[in-house]
Amino acid sequence: LTCTPVDPPPGVAHCILLDTGPEVVTGSTRMKAGTATKLALNTISTTLMIRSGRVHENLMVDLRATNDKLRDRAARIISTLTGLPRDEAFPLLDRAGGVVKTAIIMHRGTLSRDDAERRLADAAGRLDRALKDLDP
Repeated sequence: LTCTPVDPPPGVAHCILLDTGPEVVTGSTRMKAGTATKLALNTISTTLMIRSGRVHENLMVDLRATNDKLRDRAARIISTLTGLPRDEAFPLLDRAGGVVKTAIIMHRGTLSRDDAERRLADAAGRLDRALKDLDP
């Protein structure tokens, strides 16, 4: 990833040029080049999260609720995807060991934690595949 036109170094399979042109303040790379680099890396990492199944219906579901802030976020995600009231999402999350995907599968399929985890593993960790054929 570069903001300056260069020949790719040997062994580089893909070179991404962000042709931002010269900075307004010469020598300051935190303006155009830094912003363009940040946007490009955010786009790449977000795409990877989506393609690897960590996102479901625009929600980051590959989340383990390990602190209060994440527990609250997890409960909101569970509530959104299951239709459960938020206060009912917390006990479900606890029964799922703090794992959002497991909680959603447990609710959707009225499954035990073990069965939900097995179903998720069989789906290679992808929630969309694990939910297939379960009643909404």
